[in-house]
Amino acid sequence: MSTPINVVITGAAGQIGYAIMFRIAKGDVFGCNQKINLHLLEIEPALPALNGCIMELQDCAFPNLAGVFPTANPEEAFKDADACFLIGAFPRKDGMDRSALLQKNGGIFRVQGEAIGKFAKKTVKVLVVGNPANTNCLICQHYAGASLKNENFSAMTRLDHNRMLGEIAARLNVTTDKVKKVIVWGNHSNTQVDDASHATVELADGVKAVYGALPQADLEGEFAQKIATRGGAVIKARGASSAASAANAAITQMRDWWCSTPEGDWVSMAIPVPDDEPYGIKKGIIYSFPVVVKQGVVEVVKGLECNAHIQAGMKKTEDELIAEKQAAYEALNIQ
Repeated sequence: MSTPINVVITGAAGQIGYAIMFRIAKGDVFGCNQKINLHLLEIEPALPALNGCIMELQDCAFPNLAGVFPTANPEEAFKDADACFLIGAFPRKDGMDRSALLQKNGGIFRVQGEAIGKFAKKTVKVLVVGNPANTNCLICQHYAGASLKNENFSAMTRLDHNRMLGEIAARLNVTTDKVKKVIVWGNHSNTQVDDASHATVELADGVKAVYGALPQADLEGEFAQKIATRGGAVIKARGASSAASAANAAITQMRDWWCSTPEGDWVSMAIPVPDDEPYGIKKGIIYSFPVVVKQGVVEVVKGLECNAHIQAGMKKTEDELIAEKQAAYEALNIQ
């Protein structure tokens, strides 16, 4: 029997929290042989709804689920945490600009960052899902302090990565496992760079470059625009932001971070920019790169050739992240 690990879900009674907790308890992230304690953090008014979720978890009779601990206290939630899904955030409304989101969410991620730095394990993996995810992650990391390192933090761009896989597969009438090596560069926002220039697809007559199987102008135009604005399209269509697909993306990003990426492929993760500043991206922001993960260690894929269109987009999304950082730091009076 495995020793249980402590997994934190914030905003646990929300749509994404509800969609994710059952799959974590089932073993979709950490494996079918890993026992789990779920630490479910919510605000006080949401605790009654959270109790209903806990009833359902019990009714599912998951053999991996060792314990469930609901709380509104961040110190209790993050005590000895091994992995954290930071989902709880002020939700994006249709037409709401990102600066307003930064102000609303700064206080949330300050409190959580401080608690993580003081109470979580030093090996904790913190995945920020709540938007704007890159900058929320930066705020969380800042307030966690020197007790944790860059490798403890990432923000979720896996939803955009998965959207690329799904859209390419649909256009070529294949399943998504046939598509490999898509990239999301930069921010989880409308400026993100959805790059299929290195992607391949397995067709009936062999493995082909996606840039040959689909028109380059489309991949750098309408296709990229569709992926970058998909979140807004979902909000308009269903009246709420992505829930099941966001939960699935968080699951797949944490699973690859915890268990390693598949051989012969990479994934997109937003991480603190490494000291060697790959692709010329400056340190001090959380930026999405193509990465491979081996035994929990994240490495940026180096040496990829990027055309002028992609390079221009990479700089634009970097500039946006720098501006978001400045706005967030001003709002929180961080010097």
